[in-house]
Amino acid sequence: MSYQLSAVVADADLLREETRDLDHAVLGGLRQDFALLPVTPQLVAELTGTPPDYAADEPSAADPFALVLSPALVEVLARWSRRGPVAYVEAEFAGGIGHQAAAVWLGGALSWGPRFDTAFDGPRPDWPINAALTELGAEPGRWIDPFAELGLHVERSTEGWLTHGRRGLSADYWDELADEWEARQ
Repeated sequence: MSYQLSAVVADADLLREETRDLDHAVLGGLRQDFALLPVTPQLVAELTGTPPDYAADEPSAADPFALVLSPALVEVLARWSRRGPVAYVEAEFAGGIGHQAAAVWLGGALSWGPRFDTAFDGPRPDWPINAALTELGAEPGRWIDPFAELGLHVERSTEGWLTHGRRGLSADYWDELADEWEARQ
C-alpha cells in the first residue's frame, strides 16, 4: 500500500483565515482543532504567482523536500506563522520503503527543521512528521503517535485529502463509519 502527502498543517482557524480568499485551498479537518491544507501545483501557483518547482533528485537530508520551497512560498508560510505555528510536511511510501520530511515556522521564521528520515529506526516521536506535529502543539491521546492522533492516516494521498476536504469530512469520519458498522453486526 502506498502513501503520498504534501501538505501544510496548522490550527484550523489559522488556515481557514489565511486561505479564505484562495480558489485552490481545500482544508481537511484533523483532530485537536488542526487542519491539513493539501499542497497542489495549483495552490502553489496561486500563493506564489509562479508554478511549483520539484527537485530533480530524490529527497535527502540535504534537500528534504520533493517540492522546492521557493523564497515566495517560504514567505507565505512565514507570514502565516505570525498567527501560530505552521508545518509543511511531505511523505512518500510504497511497499514499506519511503521517506518523510517536515519543517515548522513560528513567529515569521523557520523555527524547527527541516528534518528528513528514511530509516525510521529511532523512536516514533522523533520521526519528522510526528516531531513537527508535536511542535505545533499536538497532544498525546489514544492513538499510537501524533500522526495517527491528528488523523493523517485516514487518507493515503494528497488527492485523497482534497476529496476529504471538499466533502467536509472530519478525521473521525472513518472511525465513525467503523463504529456504525460494528454496531450493526
